[in-house]
Amino acid sequence: MADSDWWRSTVIYQVYPRSFADSDGDGMGDLAGIARRLPALHELGVDAVWLSPFYTSPQNDAGYDVADYCDVDPRFGTLADFDRLISATHELGLRLIVDLVPNHTSDLHAWFQEALAAPEGSPERARYLFRDGKGPDGSTPPNNWESVFGGPAWTRVTRPDGTPGQWYLHLFDTSQPDLDWDNPWVREQFHGILRFWLDRGVDGFRVDVAHGLIKEAGLPDYTASAAGGSMGGGAHDVEPVEAEPAAAAGPTATVPAAPDPVSPPYWAQPGVHEIYRDWRTILDEYEGDRVLVAEAWVDPPSKLANWVRPDEMNQAFNFAYLETPWQAAKIRNVVDASLEAFTGVGAPSTWVLSNHDVVRHASRFGLKGENPQGSGIGPKSPEKPNGVVGLRRARAATLLMLALPGSAYLYQGEELGLPEVIDLPDSARQDPTWERTHHERYGRDGCRVPIPWEAAAPAYGFNTTGESWLPQPADWAGYARDAQEGEAGSTLELYKAALALRAEHTLGLGSVEWLPGYPADVVAFRNGNVTVIANTGSSIVTLPAGTVALSSEPVAAELPGDTTVWLVATAG
Repeated sequence: MADSDWWRSTVIYQVYPRSFADSDGDGMGDLAGIARRLPALHELGVDAVWLSPFYTSPQNDAGYDVADYCDVDPRFGTLADFDRLISATHELGLRLIVDLVPNHTSDLHAWFQEALAAPEGSPERARYLFRDGKGPDGSTPPNNWESVFGGPAWTRVTRPDGTPGQWYLHLFDTSQPDLDWDNPWVREQFHGILRFWLDRGVDGFRVDVAHGLIKEAGLPDYTASAAGGSMGGGAHDVEPVEAEPAAAAGPTATVPAAPDPVSPPYWAQPGVHEIYRDWRTILDEYEGDRVLVAEAWVDPPSKLANWVRPDEMNQAFNFAYLETPWQAAKIRNVVDASLEAFTGVGAPSTWVLSNHDVVRHASRFGLKGENPQGSGIGPKSPEKPNGVVGLRRARAATLLMLALPGSAYLYQGEELGLPEVIDLPDSARQDPTWERTHHERYGRDGCRVPIPWEAAAPAYGFNTTGESWLPQPADWAGYARDAQEGEAGSTLELYKAALALRAEHTLGLGSVEWLPGYPADVVAFRNGNVTVIANTGSSIVTLPAGTVALSSEPVAAELPGDTTVWLVATAG
């Protein structure tokens, strides 16, 4: 694969810094800890690392509330530590993508503090979405928008004389005021931020809430239930609709997008595309084919493809795939829709099953009912996952995903088969969703618990002191990396084998050819010289001729339920 095409088939591993590896024993992961554990990621077989936020932050939302975009939070280290990390990453032949959070800042960011100190109508206030309230005394919020984390999306400030003042918009926590991206000043500041990290050698940016920067003019009222409800985390309403008709990338590229009268006025507005076209020109100035990756909760894929047209972003997270249940027909449908949509604009499809915002798929696939994104699972949840079924399906789903053409994302710890941590004490929970929903939604802490490295070490090798910012389960020793290394059949060895075979057979650059003649609950396709058969049902399926290259569970001539196998043609 040419260097300029590296992102088309790459496998990217998400590192959540506070929970990956802790070098100083304070219970919080850090950049030096990440650098020390990088060889394990190289051995796993991934191509790139995506680093979740490490910027200066009060950590009200785990770093997605940024107080300084051009510095490292002391909890994670220093800029010198970052420079050492990126050097170590590149020395191992890996690439590094960093998170960028442009929709909102922390309320402690200097820009917002200056806005609070400035008079109403000032240029400083215009950096954010300050508005007068409704009613004779302005005591009613400017509109009825709800925060993704629960509660109103508006907070009122107090004037220097102690009287109530304007309101500011925060689609997330009160401590995360939304920037006004219609303001040229804001856009210019981010030009400098992009260049700051590109000059330090980053290979690209994962853009948080990429669909949210532009709000509909006039900020009209909107009731989320009209579109089926509101869900949070990376944060989205159900099926937000792209309002801009898609431009063709070529004579055969058409991505239709019909406007929806109940489309949320704060998601997927047409103006976001101008921003990313602008950013793309900056990245294109740098050598090494730097990339932009959209976290855009936009469905269906035909609309999401608008984010990855040739002059915009390179990739977009495929949340439609992540949210697809373990059902063959639905899997085939979303794969077809994804490949058609992304290929239509000359972009690779992406595939993902877990991240820091959703219940880990080793638990999610063990649920019978739905689990809305951002709700989490806790001690009082109406349903607890079946851990055995969940892990078996997760292994099968991962093997299916890694055989698909395009780029794949892995979330730290999934290669260990980690389940969602359910029994966290209420006092330990830190996700803003927990408090803002008055303990109705557990939120995302359960997938963010520090991961285990060594079965017999303090904090399972997360550090040497045993400290952990979220408590680790007492039964995690069997999931530790050193307990699985070299163990036939372990989830870690399954991932290693799958990534090695994926690279050997260049599956990421291949194509999908559906195979007929299988039961309805079987997904069967050929990618190059590899035949992939996934049995999402319970009936036994007879395997065709071929050599078993890899399987999620032991197989012989028959494929049991909740199992995926890769076959290669028998020579001769």
